[in-house]
Parts: sequence; structure tokens; C-alpha cells
Amino acid sequence: MNDEKKVSLRFFGIPLILPYLKPHKKILLGLVLTSLYMGLIDILLPLFQRYAIDHFIARDTLRGLGLFALAYAAVFASQLWANYRNSIDACQAEMYVGRDLKRECFNHLQTLSFSYFNHNSVGYIHARIMSDTERIASLVSWSLLDFIWSGIYVGGSIVAMLLINARLALWVLAAVPVMGLLSAFFQGRLLRLNRQVRETNSRITASFNEGITGAPTIKSLVVEEKMGGEFHALTGDMRRISIRTARTESLFRSTMVLTASVATALVLWKGGLLTREQLIQVGTLSAFMNYAQGMNHPIQSLIESVSRLITVQVNVERFHRLVTTRSDVQDSPEVVEKYGDSFHGKRENWEELRGDVEFEDVTFRYPDGEENVLEHFNLKVPAGSNVAIVGETGAGKSTLVNLVCRFFEPTSGRILIDGRDARERSQLWLHSHIGYVLQTPHLFSGTVLENLRYGKSDATMEEVERAVEAVHAGDIIARLPKGYDSEVGEGGNSLSTGEKQLLSFARAILADPAIFVLDEATSSVDTETERLIQDAIDKLMHGRTSFVIAHRLSTIRRADMILVVRDGRIVERGTHRELMAQRGEYWNLYTRQYREEQIKSSVDGAV
Repeated sequence: MNDEKKVSLRFFGIPLILPYLKPHKKILLGLVLTSLYMGLIDILLPLFQRYAIDHFIARDTLRGLGLFALAYAAVFASQLWANYRNSIDACQAEMYVGRDLKRECFNHLQTLSFSYFNHNSVGYIHARIMSDTERIASLVSWSLLDFIWSGIYVGGSIVAMLLINARLALWVLAAVPVMGLLSAFFQGRLLRLNRQVRETNSRITASFNEGITGAPTIKSLVVEEKMGGEFHALTGDMRRISIRTARTESLFRSTMVLTASVATALVLWKGGLLTREQLIQVGTLSAFMNYAQGMNHPIQSLIESVSRLITVQVNVERFHRLVTTRSDVQDSPEVVEKYGDSFHGKRENWEELRGDVEFEDVTFRYPDGEENVLEHFNLKVPAGSNVAIVGETGAGKSTLVNLVCRFFEPTSGRILIDGRDARERSQLWLHSHIGYVLQTPHLFSGTVLENLRYGKSDATMEEVERAVEAVHAGDIIARLPKGYDSEVGEGGNSLSTGEKQLLSFARAILADPAIFVLDEATSSVDTETERLIQDAIDKLMHGRTSFVIAHRLSTIRRADMILVVRDGRIVERGTHRELMAQRGEYWNLYTRQYREEQIKSSVDGAV
């Protein structure tokens, strides 16, 4: 049985979100009780009408009217209070449940490996966190309110009508099987259509994200018309599917209301005949018709609630699929018990990290790959060593450092950190000892100082300034309007790539890691700044293990070991002197880049 059928058999997927409702059971219980009370009061009110007609109007007397009016006022006042309390509980339920669902999505995303984000667009993930959770929260608050009230009113009205006059009640009840068949007929169709609507909406959100984040590239490539055409096609699909869904829902509601209205009309005709023959009193018929006519709105509300349940089933499915997605990289229960998880590290049990790294017969294939990237690979990196990784663009240089950082797990074999399998200690323990500077650095929204302290939240201002000066980023900060308190913008977009890279360097240095990973980290700075940074790096990395993915080969001549990568495999390894003597792949890369730099220098000098 596939997942969709499983969810369909679980009452529209509601049990899948029950764990997120339990913390708010008091609010939800209050919502249920007030909804029940409101439904019972609405059932009681037509009986007041019946009594008033039969005892006051029909008998032409006001005897007992004061007591009757007082009782009616008390019931009506209690209904007002229940409605007020009900609205507050529904608002709180929507806010609290929505908040918890968003937190669950966001926190779970932090535990997933790189492969998940490689296969799912930002727009798709954003729709899961925002749109789906909001619709689910609305379901368990307002839709729950409407469903309970409507169900109580319809059920109570049927009981009341049966007690008043069973023969007349049967005319109304005759419509119930018809409504059940109609609901069963339309449910499957609406579920399929709403699933298409939500998926299309996710693609539109993803397209929006690409259009915004990729705006500079779109303009530089002059592909506005192409992007506009693709977006127009997506919104066209959305329009067609939405119209088809709306038509189906409208037909569903209309047929249900028509069935209820026909039953009510028959009851009015039959009841009128009974009243004329004086078989029932006018007040009784009035109350009966009040129930019959009053059922139209609750029935419509029930239909809408069922329709929302059908619609939100898709959102529940997708939310559940996200939060139950298993990461390719996970800590074992024993490791979590000792070292803590990604959010709650048991730092008192953490050992110091020296920096010994060893690949022991490692074979690796990407989760979505068909070929091994590494096969029976062995490498020992003593603590304090500097390892450079070089190769053409797309050769697979990042694979090794991603394995060292445990962003991916080996397909077979082991990676040892300080002589122990990396899987014997937590990801948080390892990541807390690694400083990673990317080729395309990311800064978080906030100030420069907040971004620098991300790696070490308790860093003193003196430590921050020392890290900044180490990478020669002081002048950059001094030029900003508010210095360290300047906002960097979303993703750091108020700074140049080179400026972001320098601040990322300072952030990594401030964290004082035992292992450094530099992924072409100086590729976006000028030659002079790179030389200054390189001098600082040589001093700062003394005694630390470092892995450097090199862009300019002249910067790695002093590395303890150079690995040459081609097509995802290590083809050469050794020191600069040893590899140059071999006159192989590294020699070709180095001499070619050297000639290109010489030509560039000559051209710049001539200009």
C-alpha cells in the first residue's frame, strides 16, 4: 500500500500531526467544549420558540413571560460568552500549533545532510515551512471549531426532530444517504486536484526564488523573456488546475445544498398539511422548520470542513514527509546519549580534538550517484599537517573535505579522527572543532559583529578585533557607516564577495578550530590581499590540521602534502617538489597557470 493510501485511511492524516497537538491539549479541549456548548445552545433555542408560540401566542396570555424572558436571556448571554471564549481558543490554537510545526520543520532541516538540499529547491522547502504549516494550523483551530459545532447541531437537530415528530424527521433523514454518496464520489477527485494545486504552487514559489536571487544573472544574460515565459506557463498551469478544482468544489457544495433544500421543502409541505389537520401545533411546526432550515448552514459548514480536510490532507502528507525524512548522516543513539544531539551538546563529555585524520579503505559514492567517487582510498594526515587539494574545476576536490567534515558518510571504510571512527562521536562535536571558509561565503542578516561572533558567541571585543586584524579586514569595517554595528544585509549582499570572504575568514579564526578547511577561500580577493591573508594563514594554522582547496597553486607550495584530483579520484600525491619532479598532472597544472600569470602580468605592465 503506498503512502497516499495509508494517509487516506488515517482520517485525512490527522493522526500524523497528533504529537504536535498534545502540548496544547488544554486549549484544544477548551475549544472542543465551547464548540459543543454552542451547538447545544443552538439546538435549545428553537424549543424556546416552540414554547413561546404554543403557550403565549396560541393561548393569548402573558402569564409566566417574565420568567421565560429571564431564562432566555441567561441562555443567550451564556452563548455570547462561549462564542467569545471559543474565538480566543481558536486563535491561540492556530498560533501555537503553527509555531510548533514551523519549529519542527526548521529544526529537522538543520539535521539533514547536504544531499537533501541538493535535491530540493528553496521554494519547495519554503512552501513546506510556511504554507503547509499555516494550513494545518488553521485546520486544527477554525476548521475543528466549525466541524464540531456543525456536527453537534446537525446531530442534535435530528434527535430533536425525531422526538417532536418522527414521520416528519424521516423526510429530512432521507437526504443523509444521498449526501454520503455525494461526499464519497467527490472526495477522491478533490484530493487529487488539491495535490496538483499544492505541487504547482511549490514550483511557482521556487520560480519566484530563482527570479529574485538570480536577478543579476538574468539581467546580465538578457533572459528576462525566457524566465517570464517559464513563469507565465507555471501560473497558467496553476490557473487551469485551480479553476478545475473550484468547479469541482462548487458542484460538490451545490449538489449537497440542493439535496438538503429539497428535503426541507418536502418537510414544509408535509408539515403544513399536518398543521391544517391539527395533528401538530403551530409552535411545534415552527420549531421543526427552524431545525430543518437551520440545518442548511451547518450542512454547508460540514461540507466545507470536509473539503478543507481533503485539501489539507495534502499539506499533512508533505509536512510529514519532510519531518520524517532521514538524513544520510546520523548519529547513533549511543553517541547521542553520550555526546548530545545537534541542538543540545553534552560538552562535559567532549574530548579535545588534536587533528589526526585518516582515511581507512574508504569507498564513497554520492547518495544519488551510480559510480564510486573514491575506491579503497587510504590517507594519513597527522595533526598539524597542511594538505592541499588541487585539480580542474569539477574534478571533485570538495569530496574529500566533505567527508572529513562528515557532511557525507563513506559508502564503506572508515574515517578516523584522532584514531577513532568519526561515527563514534557526534557531528556537533566534530563541527565545533572545524573552521570552514567557502569560496562563496555566506553572512547572516544582522550586524558585522553578530556575524563574526557566530562561531564564538562569547568572544570578547578584543578577541574579535584580533581576528579581524589577522586577516587584514580592519580597513573594510572602518569604511562601513557604523563599523562593527553596520548591517550586512540579506546574505551579506551589502558587501562585495571579497569583503564577505575576509569576514568569513575572521569568523573562522575567532572560533579557534583544530581543523581548518579552506575551499578556494582566497579566490575572490586581489593578489595583494591574498598575499597578506596567506601570511596570516601560515601563522594561524601553525600546529593545526588544514585542508586547502587551492585556486592559485602558488599559494600551496609549502603544503606538507598535495593531492591532485581528476574525475573524482586522487591521481597524484606528494610535496610540491616531488610532484614537480614527476612532471605529471600537477606539473602540467602548475606550469600552465604560471604561464597564464606571467602573460597577465606582462599585459598589466604594458597598460
